[in-house]
Amino acid sequence: MLKLLMSEGVAAARQIESPQQAYERLHALDAGAEMWVFGYASLIWRPEFEFAERRMALAYGWHRALRMRSRVNRGTPQTPGLVFALLRGGACRGFAYRMHAHSAKADIERLWAREMPNPVYEPRLLTLRTSQGQVLALAFTLNRRSDACLPRLDDKKLLDILRQAEGRYGTTLDYLVQTCAALREHQLFDSEIERQVALARRHGLV
Repeated sequence: MLKLLMSEGVAAARQIESPQQAYERLHALDAGAEMWVFGYASLIWRPEFEFAERRMALAYGWHRALRMRSRVNRGTPQTPGLVFALLRGGACRGFAYRMHAHSAKADIERLWAREMPNPVYEPRLLTLRTSQGQVLALAFTLNRRSDACLPRLDDKKLLDILRQAEGRYGTTLDYLVQTCAALREHQLFDSEIERQVALARRHGLV
């Protein structure tokens, strides 16, 4: 998959067709193809794959936002939670992971099952800046026009979700707090995430 897409240069940074087409391409991943993945939230503290290399990375033109509705991983259909997604605009610091060539296909398929229980994210190849040069990495982005993309929530609505939402991987609150802690650990401070955690703490949730 990515061996082909990498050869397409900047044009590859557009959406990789549809999620289904992207998934089908995963099955055609060439053995030995170099594969990078961008981690900007839970992939920082729970990548769930062995990586060959990790670089601090910057994605221009995208920002991290707790605005994607989660009905499986951090919530349920009855009580939806929230997860982070990459939205257009701004910039986002995270990590670029280079996967081991011998296990890249299996690792990506496992990652796909985790990140795409519903075909909501738009998988893209983004050009990331690192201190060792640019890399093209798979990232899970979100279209603002998607039904799963919520408007910026007021604090009351956010607190309601943080109090109630829980899915197969735990609560939205734990997800937010762990992401904040991981960003702090690596000195990747995010002012909005810090504000959200402080809000939860003021209301006795943390």
